[in-house]
Amino acid sequence: MDAVNKKTFLQKMRGNYDLLFFCLPGIVITFIYHYIPLYGVQIAFRRYSPRLGIWASEWRGLDHFERFFSSAFAPQIIWNTFILSLYALVAGFPIPIILAILLNHFRHRRYRRVIQSVTYAPHFISVVVMCGMILLFLSPSLGVVNNVIRSLGGTPVNFIGQQSLWRHIYVWSGIWQGMGWSSVIYFAVLSGVSPEYHEAAVVDGASKLQRIWYIDIPFLIPTAVMLLILNCGSLFSIGFEKAYALQNPANLGVSQIISTYVYQMGILNNDVSFSAAVGLFNSAVNAVLLLVVNWVAKRASGYSLW
Repeated sequence: MDAVNKKTFLQKMRGNYDLLFFCLPGIVITFIYHYIPLYGVQIAFRRYSPRLGIWASEWRGLDHFERFFSSAFAPQIIWNTFILSLYALVAGFPIPIILAILLNHFRHRRYRRVIQSVTYAPHFISVVVMCGMILLFLSPSLGVVNNVIRSLGGTPVNFIGQQSLWRHIYVWSGIWQGMGWSSVIYFAVLSGVSPEYHEAAVVDGASKLQRIWYIDIPFLIPTAVMLLILNCGSLFSIGFEKAYALQNPANLGVSQIISTYVYQMGILNNDVSFSAAVGLFNSAVNAVLLLVVNWVAKRASGYSLW
C-alpha cells in the first residue's frame, strides 16, 4: 500500500469510526469463538487425553488421517457426503431463483403475500420437528402416505428404510423447507430493478419470458454467483442433525456421511483425536473447493468473492 492509498484508508477509518464501533461486537465475538479455538486443531495430530490436556498429549502426526483413509468405510462415507451435497446443490440452487422470479411477476399483491408466507413458514420449523414429521408421514404402519397407498390397494412402502429413496427424501424435504427463505435475497434484488427496463421492453414488444431472460436474470447473476461460490465452499458440510435423525440400520449405506461418522467416532466411541482428524479433512476439502470455485467463477463470469 503506497502512501497515498494508506492516507486515504486512514481518512476513511477516521470518518467512519461510528460505523466501525458498531462492527466491534461482531469482530470480538468472531475472534473469541472462531479464531481462538483454532489452537484445538492440533488434537487431530495428537492422541488426546483429557487428563493430560491438549499440549501434553502424545504427538501422533498423520496417524489418524492414515487410519481413516486406509479404513474400509472411508470411500463410502466420502462418496455419500459428496453425492448428497451435490444432489442438494444441483436440485436446490435454482428453485429459490425461479420462485423469486415468479413472485416478482405475480401482480396480485395480496395473494403474493400469502404465497410468500406459506413458502417462508417451513424455514422456521426446527430440524428435529421436521424429521419427526417426515418419519410420521412416511411410517409404514401409521403414515398418511402409506394409508393412501393401502386404501388404493397397494402395498405399504418403508420409504425411510429404502436406500434408493433416502437421498430423495432428504434433499427434497430440505428444498421444500428452505426454498422460501432462500428466495428472499433474490426477490430483494429483483425489487431493486428499475420498472423503466420492463416498461421499455413492453413497448418494444418483449414477452414476459424475454423480459425475464434479458432483464431479471442479468441482474440476478452477480448475487447468484456469490451464493453459488459460498454453497460450493460448504459442499461437504452437510448438517449433522437431519442426516442422523433420518438414519437407521436399513439406510446406513447411503446415510452415513462425514458429519455423522465424526459424531459416532468422537462422541459414541470417545475417539476424539480421530474424529477431529476426519473433521479437519472435511474442512480442508471445503476450503479447497471454495478457492477453486471462486477462481473458476472469476474467470467465467467476472464475479467472485475476492
